[in-house]
Amino acid sequence: MDKAWRRFFIRILNALADDRQIDDLDRRIANARAVEEARVGSVPAQPAKGYSQGSRVLMELVGAPLGGGVLGWALDRWFNTSPWCLLVFLALAIVVAFRNIFRISKERAE
Repeated sequence: MDKAWRRFFIRILNALADDRQIDDLDRRIANARAVEEARVGSVPAQPAKGYSQGSRVLMELVGAPLGGGVLGWALDRWFNTSPWCLLVFLALAIVVAFRNIFRISKERAE
């Protein structure tokens, strides 16, 4: 029975030693983050405006025709005028998409 208690206490002491290692690791990680934040600065880097303009152009090229097509298809189904509403709304969506892309391209990309 004495050996069982001894093994039990050794396990507890080993577990406590592991906790100290984890605490030490946490402290070292916090110090490294603080040093890196002081080096780089606390403000995260913002993506360049050109990147956001490119994303806007992509969304216009995909979203406008897709939305116009879905709206035209739905109106065709509702009014039973296939394919005229689809063609009209798809053409309008493409025109609007290119107009918006032209407006986006006139913005300055600092």
